[in-house]
Amino acid sequence: GGAGTAGTLALLLGEGSKRLPQAIIIGVKKGGTRALLEFLRVHPDVRAVGAEPHFFDRNYERGLAWYRDLMPRTLEGQITMEKTPSYFVTKEAPARISSMAKGTKLIVVVRDPVTRAISDYTQTLSKKPDIPTFESLTFKNRTTGLIDTSWSAIQIGIYAKHLENWLLHFPIGQILFVSGERMISDPAGELGRVQDFLGLKRIITDKHFYFNKTKGFPCLKKAEGSSKPHCLGKTKGRTHPDIDQEVVQRLRDFYRPFNMKFYQMTGQDFGWD
Repeated sequence: GGAGTAGTLALLLGEGSKRLPQAIIIGVKKGGTRALLEFLRVHPDVRAVGAEPHFFDRNYERGLAWYRDLMPRTLEGQITMEKTPSYFVTKEAPARISSMAKGTKLIVVVRDPVTRAISDYTQTLSKKPDIPTFESLTFKNRTTGLIDTSWSAIQIGIYAKHLENWLLHFPIGQILFVSGERMISDPAGELGRVQDFLGLKRIITDKHFYFNKTKGFPCLKKAEGSSKPHCLGKTKGRTHPDIDQEVVQRLRDFYRPFNMKFYQMTGQDFGWD
């Protein structure tokens, strides 16, 4: 159940305790993980770490006590969460999370791998304006049209391959796949699925969202702990550079078999083709 008035007071008084997360948003980079976390934080029974802890990939040597200390205090019945999108592509992460708690619920926000790659490139470009063009990074050899799968922007989108690694440690039913596209077109619907998966009452509904035409995606009417409307920051919803259509087509063809495999593995058609 929720934290009533007494519960809120207990939290204000620094009561409640820090717990290891029962649910983790493990991926994917540029899929819509920040949006999902901010939307979920509207729920009174969700407590989440704001920053990405990167525990299971970069900080594992620091140990579980260090990780747990990063967590917010929670009351009985509240869920502790964190998000680090790079976990999905980290070889060691599944075994490490499983050894923390076999029952940890995992959430992966996925998005069309081609758009995701362009978004990834756009983010890098905003930090390093002098990087090579998207086209030149995509191909090992432009003439043969061989795609450079070692480039992380391409590599991350081969979801089926990464998922196989997770399925060695977790049953598929313990992983929820959220559509990044549906989070834009129907945020309340996707959030409904997430709340069900987490065993939460469906408190977040379409009443919580409004569509921001300038940004091109949904925003919250009231953010967590505030009465003001809240959209994600300036770094979200960047305009993507124009990519040569022929290159986009080559990438669509490249990803298609992997996407089909992913649809089969998850039992969901994400409609990317």
